Amino acid sequence: MQRRPRLAVWKFASCDGCQLSLLDCEDELLAVAGAVEIANFPEATSAFLPGPYDLSLVEGSILTAHDAERIQEVRRQSRHLVTIGACATAGGIQALRNFRDVQECIAAVYASPQYIDTLATSTPISAHVKVDFELRGCPINKAQLVEVISAFLIGRRPGVAAHSVCVECKRRGTVCVMVTGTPCLGPVTHAGCGAICPAYARGCYGCFGPMETPNTAALAKEWSLLGASERDIQRAFRSFNAAATPFQEESEAHDH
Repeated sequence: MQRRPRLAVWKFASCDGCQLSLLDCEDELLAVAGAVEIANFPEATSAFLPGPYDLSLVEGSILTAHDAERIQEVRRQSRHLVTIGACATAGGIQALRNFRDVQECIAAVYASPQYIDTLATSTPISAHVKVDFELRGCPINKAQLVEVISAFLIGRRPGVAAHSVCVECKRRGTVCVMVTGTPCLGPVTHAGCGAICPAYARGCYGCFGPMETPNTAALAKEWSLLGASERDIQRAFRSFNAAATPFQEESEAHDH
C-alpha cells in the first residue's frame, strides 16, 4: 500500500485564524484528510507523528529566539514549507513593534517586564528559512489554501493569481470607491478576499498584503489628492502587513 503524503501544520506568533480557515473548508477538508496523513495539527487533533513531512503549513511570525530555533527544525523536517497568512508572510499586526522601541512597549504593558524574553522585531518566516510558497491574507482564503495543498501534493505550482483587488472589484461589478473619493489600498493589494470592503463602499485595508510589483508611491499620491494626510497614509500601510517590504518602505516614506 502506497504511503500517503504526510502533512503538518505549525503555529508561531499568531491568532490561529488561518489554521481555522482550513477547518472551515468542510467538504474540501474531508477530501484533503483522505488524501494525506495529518501528522501535526493541534487545532484539529492531539495526535502527533514525527517527521519528516512532505508538506508543512506554517502560521505565525517569529517573535522569540526559541521561535527562530524551532522554525529551523521545522524546515529541516519538511520537504515543502508553505507559509499561510499575514503573520507568517509579513510579520503580522505584531510587526508594528518594528517601528518602536520594543522595551518601551513591554514596560508600558507588563507589570514585570523583566520576565519578558522577546526579540526586538516580528519577522516573517522567510526571513529565517527557505519558503516554497507564501499564501497571503488575514485570514487566508480557504479556497486558495485547498488549491495550494492540492498543487503541492501532485507536484505542480499553485494557481493563485497575483493580481490586485481591483480585478476582483471589476469582476463583481463594484464601482471604484476612489472614484467617489474614498481612499483605498485595492490597487496595490493582493487579490483573494473577493473585494469585500469596496463592495460595501469602504476602501480596501490591505489584508492580503502587497500584490506583485505594487506602485505604492503612485497610490499614496492619489490618496493625498483625496485629502489624506501623511499620517493617514503611513497608518494605512502599517497594519496587517506592516513588515511586507513594499508596504514598509512606503510607510517609512511618510514618517515625519
